[in-house]
Amino acid sequence: MKTLSLLTLALHFTAVMLLVGSLLAVTWWSLSGRLRKNATELSSAHVLARRLPTLMTYVINLGVPPLLFAQVLYGRAIYTSSVLIAASWISVIAMLIVAYRLLYIIPDRLQAGKSAFLPAVVAFLLVLGVGRIYSLNMTLMLRPEVWQSMYAASDQGIAPVPADPTITYRWLFVMFGGVIFGGAWMLLLANMKHLESDVVAKLRKTGVAFVVAGAIPQLFFAYQTRAAQDAKTLETLASYPIAMTGGYIYLLTTLAVAGLTLAMFKKASLGLAIANVVAGFLQVTGMTLYRDGLRDAVFAQKGFSVFERTEVSNWSVIAIFLVLFVIGLALVFWLAMVMKGAKPLDESVPVEPVSPDRISTDKAVLA
Repeated sequence: MKTLSLLTLALHFTAVMLLVGSLLAVTWWSLSGRLRKNATELSSAHVLARRLPTLMTYVINLGVPPLLFAQVLYGRAIYTSSVLIAASWISVIAMLIVAYRLLYIIPDRLQAGKSAFLPAVVAFLLVLGVGRIYSLNMTLMLRPEVWQSMYAASDQGIAPVPADPTITYRWLFVMFGGVIFGGAWMLLLANMKHLESDVVAKLRKTGVAFVVAGAIPQLFFAYQTRAAQDAKTLETLASYPIAMTGGYIYLLTTLAVAGLTLAMFKKASLGLAIANVVAGFLQVTGMTLYRDGLRDAVFAQKGFSVFERTEVSNWSVIAIFLVLFVIGLALVFWLAMVMKGAKPLDESVPVEPVSPDRISTDKAVLA
């Protein structure tokens, strides 16, 4: 259960970071491209925007398994914290639905030559809000000492959460990871041969800037999250070899991502771009291992160990899950290969609005 939890969570974090970084770039280019009538920025925004609904699909579907595993492993904690913030926790569903719908509107508006800034900025803020609520819940579950007072203040799930500096640090750590991964994603997309040379240059230069701009703050928030822990928790954490190895993996792969990114500053390289994304996933995996160890270390100070729970495995169900999980990954890979071999669409967009007749004609041609 631990292994499956960590694997699916690393995949989920990767999808989240891709979505956050892409949305940030789309929001900025949608605004600056319209204000400056810059076709390159608008076309670059469209390249990213067309893939936003797919990214959200992975965010949601890869987010369900680790949440279920967390409920199995830490049910007494996460169920309680979820009830205590019930109002905001249930609002995540509505926020995701609205954000998902907006992700379809953004590329349509760009394709029609209309401003996509408003739907982009609203979708971006909603995604940040969902991340904030998740960070709030996953931190509150580590604080049983405040549960009773919160419930006494409100049994409706609307009581304010007592201050905890790690909530914001944890949240910003993942969000700035989105800046890093968004940059790596741009550097990968810059290798698509059907893109205009100016769009390729824009994706490449912005991708490099994103990685550099995201790495330094993320390291800072990682340090602040660790520094906010008490000495006993850090001492316990140091006795977990897997978690400590994850921390070293995170630091080393952060350097690897920075080095690979700088190597692509002047020239796009598919091999380096793929290696960069792989290094980024390893970075997220290291982060996930360290985060899991930190959670267990905090719980250890409060008399709870997941490894001391009575557990009876239903191996047939676990086997079915593993088989379907592997089949699912194989299907995703196959779909990616089919998409790779498909005839690309024109991803350039107009600066001025397109007439309805032109849009109808374009859709008819595509059909």
